[in-house]
Amino acid sequence: MAAAKNMKPEKNMRMEEGTMNLRDKCAVTGIGETEYSKNSGKSVIALQMEASLKAIADAGLTPNDIDGIIPYGNLEVVAEDFITNLGIHDLRYSAVTPLGGASSVAAIQAAVTAVASGVANHVLIPVGRNGASGERIGDRVQAMPQFRVLGEYEMPSGNIAPPQLYAHMARRHMELYGTKSEQLAEIAVAIRSNALLNDNAIMKKPMTIEDHQNSRMISDPLRLFDCCLESDGGAAVIISASERAKDMAQKPTYIMGVGEGHPDSPSIITQRPDITTLGTAKAAPRAFAMAGVTPKDIDVAEIYDCFTYIVMCQLEDLGFCEKGEGGDFVSNGRIALDGELPINTHGGLLSQSHIVGMNHVCELVKQLRGTGGKAQVANAEIGLVTGYGDMGDGTVAIMRN
Repeated sequence: MAAAKNMKPEKNMRMEEGTMNLRDKCAVTGIGETEYSKNSGKSVIALQMEASLKAIADAGLTPNDIDGIIPYGNLEVVAEDFITNLGIHDLRYSAVTPLGGASSVAAIQAAVTAVASGVANHVLIPVGRNGASGERIGDRVQAMPQFRVLGEYEMPSGNIAPPQLYAHMARRHMELYGTKSEQLAEIAVAIRSNALLNDNAIMKKPMTIEDHQNSRMISDPLRLFDCCLESDGGAAVIISASERAKDMAQKPTYIMGVGEGHPDSPSIITQRPDITTLGTAKAAPRAFAMAGVTPKDIDVAEIYDCFTYIVMCQLEDLGFCEKGEGGDFVSNGRIALDGELPINTHGGLLSQSHIVGMNHVCELVKQLRGTGGKAQVANAEIGLVTGYGDMGDGTVAIMRN
């Protein structure tokens, strides 16, 4: 893979005019995670502070070295909470990326932009939530900016929770391309197998295709094991300038390319002309072009897995296979730990924990550092992490060691 690092973008992958080339200008220098559970017994602020202090220590920094913060976009915890609790004296930059599950990777793009332009030196991106013991999914949906549209057009027909919103997408894909529930099961089983190797994963019971197929229906065609966890915990990363990163505590994980994309209008999924394509399809070409690599160069991928279908759809939109071929792509062990494209080596949202995808970012860094433990992918040099927002936002970050 060494040659891939110096590749130039192919003609059809050229960056759009006006796109800032951020390749390798920044690196992830620190990561931190709390224990993941169903009942943390801690406040959301406490979880975020714990994860943040671990990330700061991992980077060999002190809280006062942090001069940029991008808190999770639900606004439950804001920058001033970190100033107060960590004693930060000179915060120069703060922002919010309210894209639901796409927020964590969107925040990486925002942090890289801030650091590369000289606005900040070390940007902390924390996420923490009590999704199991505190806030319920219905409350979160009602807090979404799209709720005013959902409330008018979708909720009167019973579409209230994410499984109901995305079931339409999965069913349409099945009708168009012949995708089968057993193929979605392949995703759930592969990711669960990885969780079994992770001491900090909630789901520790082995799963088979038959287990998946026998699990209860939640919103046809999505079954229980097609759906992610609701869980408690916190995770955080620190983004620093590459030049500074060379002298810090950990080997830098360089950020090669980033991208953000939003779905076509309207906000309501069922009313779009194409409900099988996500914002990922717009973000991916930008990220790959900036990184100067192609999907064939990716050694490991941490794919946002709120639902098995969304994993499959992102793999298509990322260019690992053509639209409609996702079901075949994820079958026959291709996405397993020893497969062609290992995904979600930590257990993902489906089996490790739902930390809005920040646990995915931490896992990619571990893989590229070579500290992935029992789930370490051999010779992992270039990796990819995605985020997926509530109505189809897509974010992508490509990194290397």
